[in-house]
Amino acid sequence: MKKLLQYSPFHFLSCLIIGIILQFYTNIWRYDFNFLIVFMFSFLLLLFLLKRNNKRKLFSIVTLLFFIVVGVSTSLIHNSKNNDNYYQRHINDNSGVIVKIRKVLKSGNYNRKFIADVIQVDTKITSGTILLNLKKDSISRVLNVDDRIFLKSEFKNLADPLNPYQFNYKDYLVKQYIYQQIFIQKKDYKRLEKGTVSIYGLSAQFRNKVQTSLKKHSFSKDELSVINALLLGQRQDISKNLLESYINAGAVHILAISGLHIGIILLVLSSLFKPLERLKHGVIIKAVLIVILLWMFAFIAGLSASVVRAVTMFTFIAVGASFKKKRIVEYSLISSMFFLLLIKPLFLFDVGFQLSYLAVFGIIWVQPLLYKLWKPKIWLLDKIWSLITVSLAAQVGILPISLYYFHQFPGLFIISNILIIPFLGGILIGGILVILLALLNLLPQIFVDIYGFVISLMNKIVDWVSNQEGFLWQEISMSFYEMFGWYFIIVFAYQFVIIKKTTQLLFLLASIVMLQTVFIFEKKNRHQKQEIIVFNKSRKNMLGKRNGKQLHVFHNLDSLKTTTDKAIIDYRINENINSYFINKTPNYFKFNSDNILIIDSLGVYNIAIKNPIVLLQHSPKINLTRLIKTLKPKKIIADGSNYRSYINRWKLTCKKQKTPFHHTGQNGAYILK
Repeated sequence: MKKLLQYSPFHFLSCLIIGIILQFYTNIWRYDFNFLIVFMFSFLLLLFLLKRNNKRKLFSIVTLLFFIVVGVSTSLIHNSKNNDNYYQRHINDNSGVIVKIRKVLKSGNYNRKFIADVIQVDTKITSGTILLNLKKDSISRVLNVDDRIFLKSEFKNLADPLNPYQFNYKDYLVKQYIYQQIFIQKKDYKRLEKGTVSIYGLSAQFRNKVQTSLKKHSFSKDELSVINALLLGQRQDISKNLLESYINAGAVHILAISGLHIGIILLVLSSLFKPLERLKHGVIIKAVLIVILLWMFAFIAGLSASVVRAVTMFTFIAVGASFKKKRIVEYSLISSMFFLLLIKPLFLFDVGFQLSYLAVFGIIWVQPLLYKLWKPKIWLLDKIWSLITVSLAAQVGILPISLYYFHQFPGLFIISNILIIPFLGGILIGGILVILLALLNLLPQIFVDIYGFVISLMNKIVDWVSNQEGFLWQEISMSFYEMFGWYFIIVFAYQFVIIKKTTQLLFLLASIVMLQTVFIFEKKNRHQKQEIIVFNKSRKNMLGKRNGKQLHVFHNLDSLKTTTDKAIIDYRINENINSYFINKTPNYFKFNSDNILIIDSLGVYNIAIKNPIVLLQHSPKINLTRLIKTLKPKKIIADGSNYRSYINRWKLTCKKQKTPFHHTGQNGAYILK
């Protein structure tokens, strides 16, 4: 760790990250690109003068500031919203638009989903990316990567989540520079002739050819979907139950092509090409061959963001390993991370990016310490122990952030890893051989049977592990500040084990005190917090009354669905509180200085209550104009249990009467604090 802190690119990376965060969250740079170029050249000139005059300390400080500016600038440059040809600057109500499909996403219940580039508005060449939703239709052809279509449709802003702590799909897309979406049917667009074919298009064509070849053989649906995920990077066809089994077993990383797969392929290739090291310049030849083959696999796997990240990471490691220097893996990781963020700055916010690097750092730092605890003399035990320590070290690296994002911990992850990962190399190499033989129409049935059996056996192992529910710990609350507190403890504990000095012990104790302070502060806030939440639930009503650590939910849900309602679970986990369900909603609440009047389908209400907040549920047949004139409400709220026609009519009435109106289906949950 100490040597890593002395590695200059580590400092440059830290400053680059600071710059990316600054620009993304604060939009600190608001000037045009020309001014940015002048500013950067001024920085470089200043660095040259400081270096020439031997001002070392000042040179170091300015260098770090320069890389913060680099982080700001790369975040600015990669955001097409800042370009003059951004499509939103040129579009109007009558514009004709040409979009080009960049990526095919997993379909929803009603729409096929695509990431598309807006390449032309009327006659203007443009830039910018959107989410395209195509209504499912039995007669419509599926759109493929690089397909171009002409359309006239309304561009809509992405919707915010409707309930607290719900997965924020808008935020997820914004971190890919996607700000709008469109909804179209077959009649709304016209397919154009294909233009230039991108490398992503070629990759998609190759994958489609592979999938067509594999479908000719007797693989089952689940076997084929896992093969697609393992080797082609396509998880769209995996059934919900099978995916949940892999998640609960702590083995979902096996399905997503990531550092694990690329690392295994790197090890296999390194062993295969080891004899080349005997030749003159053999080490360089070996590194070049490995890099070429890794990127060939990335091409086969679709060049998705996760695949490109993983291959880039191990490309640096493969090249670095050829130098045969100590700590080359750490330095290669830092260099690859710097390079990736320079090219794709918003990778920083990608969960897969964070998990990949934290897992690898956990392995290279923590695994050697764990492995030293026991040195088995039997070869097989030694290999099993090595695998266990690798799995544990990776979990140490990702556990806090994993709990923060996913709120669960699979206790039997070691078993699934021990039973599957030793054979994953063979599964990957065997899968590549299956693909090649299938493309050549030379795949024998016995190979299909053997490989299908192996994949089926892996699925059964994962299913068995996932069904041991007593070892799956769920609904674990982990706040953002708690996560950072735990990482400080992990880092300083590692430092203390390595160095064993008083200073390191003091840092470790200080980090423990810091985490305890976070716990105390957040516990105090939980106990003091009071609020009323009108959740959005289609065709149902859910009203939450929060008092400290208790949330009472008044509802009309089915009795079997109360404990599984996602909106309540998300709120309960993230706030770290308890919830209680009451299947009857009162007609009146007093909350601090506010009166809350609830009017249901009966349409009965107390006219003596003045200036209340009115909640309308189950489409009451009332004269809203009369109600407003009689009660003079502060605000009128309509939840998801009301008919759409009623909501539209109430909205117009409130606008006419100048009364604030809140519809949870459009504006999200209403929270009164």
